[in-house]
Amino acid sequence: MHVQIVLFDGFDPLDVVAPYEVLYAGGTASDGAVTVELVSAEGPREVVGGTGGLALRATAALDPERADVVLVPGASGRVGEPGEVPEEEAGAGERRDEFVPVLLARTLTTGLPALLKRAMDDPEVTVAAVCGGSLVLAMAGLLEGRHATTHHLGLDMLDATGARAIRARVVDDGDLITGAGVTSGLDLGLYLLERGPGPRIAHAVEELFAHERRGTV
Repeated sequence: MHVQIVLFDGFDPLDVVAPYEVLYAGGTASDGAVTVELVSAEGPREVVGGTGGLALRATAALDPERADVVLVPGASGRVGEPGEVPEEEAGAGERRDEFVPVLLARTLTTGLPALLKRAMDDPEVTVAAVCGGSLVLAMAGLLEGRHATTHHLGLDMLDATGARAIRARVVDDGDLITGAGVTSGLDLGLYLLERGPGPRIAHAVEELFAHERRGTV
């Protein structure tokens, strides 16, 4: 099972690192049955995350033909009232952290939506998303009529796109697996291991990480 985790400008670091660590550990526990890499729509590059500006390096281009699973994270930024404008940093001339919806919407101006559509259209590829990653898919018009979840603050927005928003930690809709708030990336990663190399591997990683999954998928 080869997993490509997508990086885009403003991504939420924990949405990426939590499932990455789980899946990497799953690969170790399964003697290489799981592999994982960080990718971007543009190819190999350093990608700067949201709050704090933590950068990670995409080592390859997103290519659904090489992936069994494509995982989309959410964004990290400010959560404000509609119409609120970020203040200027005193004396710096730089904006503070941008609003999450702005960061998510900006992905629509890149090559990412077309690549995600290719992944969604391929019955051999499972598309997964953590937190606002579901909204990236939804805003690209890819989740109409599909069951999905996202961060609780974005459920109404998800529902408004035509998706069937579910308030749950992990939602399985066949070839679409979505997780709720940021730490649900751990649970989503473990669930992908359960569906892939199997429950024994998922449980081994769960024990290794001293993490107990909660809720019903």
